[in-house]
Amino acid sequence: MGDIDQFIPLLHLEARKQDFESAPSVIWLSDGGRGFWRVYRTLFSHCAVAVLDFFHAAGHLARATKAMFGDARSAQAQAWFRRWRHQLRHGQHLLVLRSLTMLIHSQLFTGKSFTTLLQVQAYFQRHLRHIQYRHFEQLQIPLGSGMVESACKWLIQQRFKGVGMGSMSPLHSN
Repeated sequence: MGDIDQFIPLLHLEARKQDFESAPSVIWLSDGGRGFWRVYRTLFSHCAVAVLDFFHAAGHLARATKAMFGDARSAQAQAWFRRWRHQLRHGQHLLVLRSLTMLIHSQLFTGKSFTTLLQVQAYFQRHLRHIQYRHFEQLQIPLGSGMVESACKWLIQQRFKGVGMGSMSPLHSN
């Protein structure tokens, strides 16, 4: 389908065919894939509620935890990660952001650890409107894209593993 710039007009055409602007609600649920948020800003920011996939966001918290402790498997690192993940999930996203901001200003971290913390903090700052998970849950908006990914995987498997869809070797064809 080409690169993201070639994909945008195709998606826009399909969205128009589906009459997305007359839908009662439009949800943009996305991970941090390269260019996805530009697609949202280009096509849907005027009409869609945007949600950053929660599990993707939690992955960024895991990166920050590893940067802080060097090893994300220690009990102390796991406790930080669980607390941050719980706060993020239950409407305390500003507390998570404030904590990350304090860490980067603490002068406790240098080099790669500092860079990672800075990147994670900037990421959450950039997605502040997209990480309000408690609010989204109250609106009955899905928080993760796993359901869609699972459906896509299932559909592809059905297509390629269905009756008569198996691969045939040229040596065995009629």
